[in-house]
Amino acid sequence: MADPAYRIVPARREDLAALAGVELAAAALFSGFAPAQRVLGEHTPMGILSEAQLEGRLWVALADDVPVGFALVTMIARGHPHLQEMDVLPGHGRRGLGTALLRAVCAWASEKGYREITLTTFRAVAWNMPFYGRLGFVEVPGELQGPELREIVKDETSRGLDPLERVVMTYVMHDVAAP
Repeated sequence: MADPAYRIVPARREDLAALAGVELAAAALFSGFAPAQRVLGEHTPMGILSEAQLEGRLWVALADDVPVGFALVTMIARGHPHLQEMDVLPGHGRRGLGTALLRAVCAWASEKGYREITLTTFRAVAWNMPFYGRLGFVEVPGELQGPELREIVKDETSRGLDPLERVVMTYVMHDVAAP
């Protein structure tokens, strides 16, 4: 990350309260793309954030020691990390924070010995799928999605997101030895 005003670090307990505001502000950028307005008003429950923080699956981007972005990984199956949420406050966007957060997540997954990490995102939003693609993520065709990924897509659909506008992507670790 080029800007020394920012740091990417594992989330601290005191960071958690700020993350809903970051998530909601970042979601506003999708207002023209999300078919269901209620999805834009959702934020990750504090219990999930707290558990992820305790387990080392939550990172924050800090500016002057204040969270301005975060990345949350959930375990959707044994040995299968999934980037559930990644957000940056719009006023801090386009400064490499998303890239830095994603690199921290992938480095963690590699260090832990995971073979891949997955995510879902909007297919047609110019800054989503291409962003992840530039960083090495590739689309997972429907027939190759395991039951856990299909369940995520099913949940997103039940919350109002069009499955045709969503894409499942994976990043395969290149330096992970087989267990």
